[in-house]
Amino acid sequence: MLFFHWIIAAIAIGIAAYIIPGVTVTLVGALVLAVVLGIINLFIRPVILLLTLPISIVTLGLFSLVINALLIMLASLIVPGFSVSGFWSALLFAIVLFLVNAFFHAIEKNA
Repeated sequence: MLFFHWIIAAIAIGIAAYIIPGVTVTLVGALVLAVVLGIINLFIRPVILLLTLPISIVTLGLFSLVINALLIMLASLIVPGFSVSGFWSALLFAIVLFLVNAFFHAIEKNA
């Protein structure tokens, strides 16, 4: 089951990278990025969300989009074969990646 989720995440990354200008990813880069984003979201993201909780409350949660974009930019520094040209590309990539992942998981839940 974990392998299936990993492949879905890699496909979602490929689709999001294809849609967003300024984001490039190779096939191997998408597979590695799926793992790296999973690790970042498991260990680093909760700490950052806790530290920025007051800002998130004031912005009604919209600051979490900024955090997602910054984490994607961090992943682009770590993962070879994945590059993001700037903050706005990372922000759009984070939004599209969320939507594509939600779509695939909705299909998985109904199947």
